[in-house]
Amino acid sequence: MFKKILIANRGEIACRVIKTARRLGIPTVAVYSDADRNALHVTMADEAVHIGPAPSAQSYIVIDRILDAIRKTGADAVHPGYGFLSENAAFAEALEKEGVAFIGPPVGAIRAMGDKITSKKLAAEAGVNTVPGHMGLIEDADEAVTIASRIGYPVMIKASAGGGGKGMRIAWNDAEAREGFQSSRNEAKSSFGDDRIFIEKFVTQPRHIEIQVLGDKHGNTLYLGERECSIQRRNQKVIEEAPSPFLDVATRKAMGEQAVALARAVGYHSAGTVEFIVDGNRNFYFLEMNTRLQVEHPVTELITGIDLVEQMIRVAAGEKLAFGQDEVKLDGWAIESRLYAEDPYRNFLPSIGRLTRYRPPAEGKAADGTVVRNDTGVYEGGEISMYYDPMVAKLCAWAPGEGAEARLAAVDAMARALDGFEVEGVGHNLPFLAAVMQQPRFREGRLTTAYIAEEFPDGFNGVEPDGEAARVLAAVAASVNQVMQARAVQISGTIGNHRRVLGKDWVVRFGETELALTLETGVEGASVRFADGTVLPVAGSFVPGSTHASFTIAGETVGMKVDLVGPAIRLRWRGMDVKAHVRSGRVAALARLMPKKQPPDTSKMLLCPMPGVITSVSVKAGDTVEAGQALAVVEAMKMENILRAEKRAVVRRVAVEPGASLAVDELIMEFE
Repeated sequence: MFKKILIANRGEIACRVIKTARRLGIPTVAVYSDADRNALHVTMADEAVHIGPAPSAQSYIVIDRILDAIRKTGADAVHPGYGFLSENAAFAEALEKEGVAFIGPPVGAIRAMGDKITSKKLAAEAGVNTVPGHMGLIEDADEAVTIASRIGYPVMIKASAGGGGKGMRIAWNDAEAREGFQSSRNEAKSSFGDDRIFIEKFVTQPRHIEIQVLGDKHGNTLYLGERECSIQRRNQKVIEEAPSPFLDVATRKAMGEQAVALARAVGYHSAGTVEFIVDGNRNFYFLEMNTRLQVEHPVTELITGIDLVEQMIRVAAGEKLAFGQDEVKLDGWAIESRLYAEDPYRNFLPSIGRLTRYRPPAEGKAADGTVVRNDTGVYEGGEISMYYDPMVAKLCAWAPGEGAEARLAAVDAMARALDGFEVEGVGHNLPFLAAVMQQPRFREGRLTTAYIAEEFPDGFNGVEPDGEAARVLAAVAASVNQVMQARAVQISGTIGNHRRVLGKDWVVRFGETELALTLETGVEGASVRFADGTVLPVAGSFVPGSTHASFTIAGETVGMKVDLVGPAIRLRWRGMDVKAHVRSGRVAALARLMPKKQPPDTSKMLLCPMPGVITSVSVKAGDTVEAGQALAVVEAMKMENILRAEKRAVVRRVAVEPGASLAVDELIMEFE
């Protein structure tokens, strides 16, 4: 076994590898950039080496800097995690020359499968189903348009060396093919140092399902079931699960055997993933092979009981797999939610800043047999940087059993865990993730890669409380108000011989919803009666100053985020975010007469939608622009975002120049 492992990565995955290495008794070395000097993976490792400035192109993907760290620490093995150098054949070769083990596949497999064009040719030769497309490299936008027209729209434009949703665009016509080619090429060069592009047919109504493979250096190769990864935004996964609610036993076996055939064809060892696109008739087509550990590997670990990082380490050390295909059993159902520092209310645009509050739910096994796991690389007080992927954590939930019943149990366990997750200081997608868990379509398993676009065509604007949810929120607001009122009475004491008496009748208002209720308190909690006769027993753990509390409402326990915002009580639960005002009847009547504050008019301004760098400005003062015309490009978290005109207008002035770093809502240009 190895004496010391260096992790050539950062954040969550570096922490994940350190945990397994520690369990195996192997010391670890972390590497870090200027931006990560105080990162969690640095404090967790036994040693840490500084490797350069914040941009990954000057630190994490500079091979010589990693080699220097290896020499300084005497590490005899390197785990690359995912991203960065994990699928870089030159890096694996450099390690081999140094006499250092690469905890990953052989160089030949990385080179063959890391190039999407080559991999598709090899897959076809190995008898794996492939998507129709143009496998040659594309020189320019004109050729991209010609090829796309020949294949037939829609098409997917992809970076040959890409991954993680970067360098990918869907084009539905010539104009989008031309523009998508250039954007994909720019992103590919920025993220991977390789701007080669290819095009393939985009399968409509597709599911994204992948097979986990594992092989050793002794010729043993097997598959560990599948993962459903269909819920995506900007071609990057958001929610994954294992197994897939769509596959049957026969399709799972066929996909698994094809994945193993491809792995054997390239002499693969270590953990890897073969990704497929699956249509509504369970026809499946090879997309690509990721010659590394996948972000979503925890769901496979939860349903198989196999630690994939441990297996990668053992395989790299020359050990044989200790089990065969017949011994791989799928047990229960697991779901992973990726918590990102991105604002779902702004089309999932990245957010940066300090985590002023970071309190994940408790990990481990619950009384009902479900399990919660949280893989993270951050801590309260740490920063989310603009230089790297905005992932904060991967929250997983597992439930025992099989079929639809086990899946729903896992979904409900995930919903409870999301309710208990507190994040403040940056924009984040917790409300979106919580909302998805309640959607009938998701709960029924009717998924496609267009799920987000179809279910949220106008973007995510939160969840509006319906009748039952509105009553729950009103009951909680009244209960919290009662605690605060009781505290006020204790502080104020008595006036003369009179002690202030708490009211029972209240009107709770949030948004356009207004509910009158009567709250009666008792030894075991409170009872809330609504005007329509509905009664909800309420017992809660809220105390003044707490930001999260559990409430038992009509026998069901729910976790809710609670904040006091001036006279209002802010409640966040299951994707709902309301500011509830609890008033007496008289005050509520007067409040209805108050005028509403109007938001400022920004209709003649283009504001920066996220923190980022302006890479180009396409117009100048005096230009007339048409609806849909590109105005500027903002780069954030290694992704290009094209800002377009919403309507025909004349540019009055441009306030920025390329290279400018902007904050959210900072002015880019004004219109007449």
